[in-house]
Amino acid sequence: MKKSFSILAMSGLFVLSTNTVNAMTTVATMLQDAPAEVEKGFTQILKEQFIQGGASFMGIVLLCLILGLAVAIERIIYLNMASTNTTKLKLQVEEALASGGVEAAKEVCRNTKGPVASIYYQGLDRAGESIDSAEKAVVSYGGVQMGQLEKNVSWLSLFIAIAPMLGFMGTVIGMIQAFQKIAAVGNLSASLIAGDIQVALLTTVFGLITAIILQIFYNYIIAKIDSIVNDMEDSSIALIDMLVDHKK
Repeated sequence: MKKSFSILAMSGLFVLSTNTVNAMTTVATMLQDAPAEVEKGFTQILKEQFIQGGASFMGIVLLCLILGLAVAIERIIYLNMASTNTTKLKLQVEEALASGGVEAAKEVCRNTKGPVASIYYQGLDRAGESIDSAEKAVVSYGGVQMGQLEKNVSWLSLFIAIAPMLGFMGTVIGMIQAFQKIAAVGNLSASLIAGDIQVALLTTVFGLITAIILQIFYNYIIAKIDSIVNDMEDSSIALIDMLVDHKK
C-alpha cells in the first residue's frame, strides 16, 4: 500500500513539476515578447490618436510644440553660454586693477564672455570719470543685457497659452458637430456621436500635453535668467566698490 502510494506521489510530483516548468516557460516567453508589443502598441496608438484628432487643429498644436521647443532650446544654449563664474571674474578684475590699472582690468573683461564681463567693461570704461558716471553706465548697460537675456521668451509663453486654447476650440467644434448630428437624426445614440466626442477630447489632450512640456522649459529658462540677473546685480555693486577703493 505504501509502495503504491509512493508511486502515485512520485507520479503526481513529476506531472506537477512538468506543468510548472511549462507554465514558467510560457510566462517567460510572454514577458520577453511583452515590451516589444507594448512599445509598438503605444507608438501605434499615439499615431492613430493624433490622426483621429484631425489635421486642422492637431497640426497647429504640433506646430506650436515645434516652435516652442525651438525657442526653448535656443534660449537654453544662449543662457548657458552667458553664465560666468562671477567669483573668479571678480578676483581677476580686482587683481588686474591693483597691478596693471584700469586697462589691465578691461583686458580681462574683453577675454571673458557673458553679460557680467560686459557690465564690468562698461563700468571700467567710465572709471576716468566720476563714480556716479560709472554707476549710471553699469545700470544702463545692465538693462540692455537683461533685455538680451529675455529675448524671445515672450514667444514661448504665447505658445504655452495658445496650445490648450486650440485644443479647447477643437473640443467645442467637435461637440457642436455631435449635437448637429443628434438634431438631424432626432434621437440620442451613443454610437452616433461617440466618434465626434472622441475627436473633440483628443484635441484638448494634445493641447494640454504641449502646454505642459513647454511650461517645464519656460520655468527652467526663467530660473536661469533670474540667476544671471542676480549675478549681474551683485557684480555691479562689487565693481563700484572696487572703483571707489581704486580712486583712494
